[in-house]
Amino acid sequence: MIKTKIQKAMALAALFALASTSGAAATQIGTGSVVGDASFDAVIDWNDTYTAASASGQVTDILIKARVLPALNMSISTGMIDLGDLSAGVPATGSLFLEIGTNAKDGVSITARSQSGGLTKTDDAAYQINSLAADGVAESYTWESTPGTDDSSDAAFAATGLTSIEVNDISTEHPVYITNKPEATNLVDDVEFTVSATATAETPAGEYEDYVTFTVTGNF
Repeated sequence: MIKTKIQKAMALAALFALASTSGAAATQIGTGSVVGDASFDAVIDWNDTYTAASASGQVTDILIKARVLPALNMSISTGMIDLGDLSAGVPATGSLFLEIGTNAKDGVSITARSQSGGLTKTDDAAYQINSLAADGVAESYTWESTPGTDDSSDAAFAATGLTSIEVNDISTEHPVYITNKPEATNLVDDVEFTVSATATAETPAGEYEDYVTFTVTGNF
């Protein structure tokens, strides 16, 4: 009877040992790490067998990064628009072209601002060609713009220009080109800026001029 009990106890011990071995955790045989940063340390385990041997571990969250610097360029086709000799009641027009190149994700805006509020008589600034009658006579001095060739590779690219507007102050920033996506620098044809002036029979004779400030803003 005692012998039988001993045999049963040995059998149970053997089964427990077998179960313990088959369900045992894998053995750590190394560490995955990043030099100088212990927060990445990870266990590399072995499956405790030589017949189907394998060992594995993971080091996660290794960062790969890069940077693209912002780029914004504006090229203007000429430094002067010459409207020539004005005839009473006959609009005289001229234009220039602006080219934009940028990687601004939300595009750009270009504004134009008159520095004198009209075509101003060079020898007497009291006289201007514009829609105001402060100098005794009202004429017409307008700006407008028309977007040209779409040189963006983004199919969602859109551009707007400026509907003809009378220019008669020095503070308004007139929006001549507004886009919503990046675009490449190619030819000088993204937008045409057009100026028109109409004198009257009473517009004082003389030389007239205005200077324009173009401001480009990238929406990064």
